[in-house]
Amino acid sequence: MDEKALEFYDVIICGAGPAGLKAAFELVSDSESPSKRILLLDRRFPWKEPVSCAEAVAKEAFAELWPVRDKWVRQVISGVYFVSPSGDKVEFYQKDCGLILNRALFHREMAEECEKSGVVCRFDADVKRLYRDSEAFWNAEVAIGGETQVFRSKAFIDATGPGAKLTKDIPELAGLESGDTDLEPAVFTLAEGIEYSPEHIELYFGKKHFPGGYGWVFPRENGVANVGVVVGRDYIKTHAPRKMLENFLKEFFPKAAFGKFYGGMIACGQSLKPIAMQGIFKAGDSASCVNPMSRSGIVEALKSGRVAAKAVSAWLAAEPGQERRRIEKSAFDHWMRVQGKSHRQIAQAKKAFYEIQDAQFDKAAKKLCKVPREKQSLFRIFFTVLVSMPRLIWKMRSLIW
Repeated sequence: MDEKALEFYDVIICGAGPAGLKAAFELVSDSESPSKRILLLDRRFPWKEPVSCAEAVAKEAFAELWPVRDKWVRQVISGVYFVSPSGDKVEFYQKDCGLILNRALFHREMAEECEKSGVVCRFDADVKRLYRDSEAFWNAEVAIGGETQVFRSKAFIDATGPGAKLTKDIPELAGLESGDTDLEPAVFTLAEGIEYSPEHIELYFGKKHFPGGYGWVFPRENGVANVGVVVGRDYIKTHAPRKMLENFLKEFFPKAAFGKFYGGMIACGQSLKPIAMQGIFKAGDSASCVNPMSRSGIVEALKSGRVAAKAVSAWLAAEPGQERRRIEKSAFDHWMRVQGKSHRQIAQAKKAFYEIQDAQFDKAAKKLCKVPREKQSLFRIFFTVLVSMPRLIWKMRSLIW
């Protein structure tokens, strides 16, 4: 194949969400191998369209992965209200424990830093096909401005999102993580006219409106709140997420004014499939890296992007053959140490948690409401709910020991 007819890179990354941006930045910033040519592709600019997410992160965990900038922090969060089906609010308070991000501005900063560091970014590129040529390089067939271009690379990072369609039907990638573990739908809207604390997020539980999932109210600026629901996979056919959100708004916030609904699928489970194979590395939602219970994914995606970048750097430096296969296998082991093991434990206990009945949530909430804020803890809240149905303790043992 004539390399002059193609643009050649050491690594191509598809998907400019937190995972892809983090992987690109880590790769180009690697002091041990600073000369890598990195191409980051996405079909849209990562700051020009609304992001289907509530934008909340744990402050300490996030700050370890990217510097916090005041300009893209919507709110600083100091607590959570856990709301029972009857409306009782249990407060957990921990000063400055979380952040609500403006992801558009955050993504833009990440993209700009990538470009400054030497990453070639194309945010008008729709990757149509990925295939391997006779020389074992990966080729990305990309539609740009009505024309088709082909970009060639040694390694490829798939950070495209849940479902991982890009690698789905490639025979040599059979068995690779598919990014569809426990897919669940979530939908949200931006609402006004809701009374809320700007330093708290609110999480609502109960089978009536949130079977297998939960509802949320996350504060934004200027009196606007992000209000949404996620519904468990087993309930999708009987509980349409959009209808669930409409009912949630009607019952709890009848005076709210809201506009367009946004939504998408979340890969809410931790599989045991490999996340690297044949020079293809998975990151973010394509690697099913979302927390199975909270459905949080921003910090998880950043961690996943870093894991992928470290594996790719080692893979590029290794000789083809057994050593590269070992590195591919080690990518999964690394993820399991970083986050995957805890996700696996949560996933195993998740179904049992959603067996808790509304009456038990209400009973636990009334008891917890009597506890002074300074004596409240996440463990106390969780344990009080759990002991309301003792038979579940054994089913949820993976979270306890």
